[in-house]
Amino acid sequence: MSTLSARQLVVRRGGARLLDDLSLALGPAGSVALVGPNGAGKSTLLRTLAGLDQPTSGAIELDGGALSALAAAVRARHIGYLPQHFEPHWDLTARQLVDIGAQRVPEVSAAAIGAIMAKYELADVADRRWSTLSGGERARVLLSMVLVSDPPVLLADEPAASLDIRHRLEVAAALAARGRAGLSIVVVHDLDLAFRFFDRVVVMQAGRIVADGPADELFADKRLDAAFSVNFERVVTESGRSLVASERRG
Repeated sequence: MSTLSARQLVVRRGGARLLDDLSLALGPAGSVALVGPNGAGKSTLLRTLAGLDQPTSGAIELDGGALSALAAAVRARHIGYLPQHFEPHWDLTARQLVDIGAQRVPEVSAAAIGAIMAKYELADVADRRWSTLSGGERARVLLSMVLVSDPPVLLADEPAASLDIRHRLEVAAALAARGRAGLSIVVVHDLDLAFRFFDRVVVMQAGRIVADGPADELFADKRLDAAFSVNFERVVTESGRSLVASERRG
C-alpha cells in the first residue's frame, strides 16, 4: 500500500492556470472518483500525480518522499497510469503490449499475464495488431497492460469511456474494488458510476477542488450542482444512486 499527496500544486500552460493551489491527500488504500466539468483540470492533475508533467510550483509526495526524486523505473513500479488517449510507437499485437506492461515488474509470471488477458476477454484479439482493434478492445488491452503488474497506486483517466455498457460497468467495478487493497484514483465522466462504485468522490472546477468526501455524503451536496452548472435530481433505487440533470434557469 502507498500514500500519494499533492501540496499547493500550481500548473500553468501559456497564460492558463490549469491547477490552482490544489492540495490533496490520498491513500494508503481506497477508491477515489475524480469528477468535474470539461476543463476542470482532472487529466492535468492525474498526469502531474503520475510524475509525467511537472508542476509550476508545489510538491507531490509518494510514501512521504518527493516523487520528483524517484527514477522513472521506480515510479513505474509504484504507480500505474492509464491515459485517456494512447498510441504505441510500433503497431504491436495485443499480447506484445501486455507483455511490455508486465516487464515493469520482473516477478510477473506468464500465468499472471494469461489471467489478466482472460479477465478482460482478450484471447480472441491477442495476436491482432493495435491498428486493427476497436476502441473498446484497445481500452481493454490498455487496462491489461497497466494492471498486469498490480501497481500499489493506480491512476486512470476515463478508462471506460469507449466501452459498451456491460464492459463499462465491469471496469468501473474492478477499478473501484482495487481500493480494498491499494489506491485507485479514476477520472469518471459518468457520475452514476462514480457514486455507485467508488468510496470517495473529489469534485474539481477551474483547477481547484471544490468538494471532497465520502460518496454517500457528497451525493446530496449542492456543490456538485454548482460545479456542473445544473440542477440534479437525486434518485435512489435498489440498484444504486442516480443523478438526473436539468438546466438551471434564472
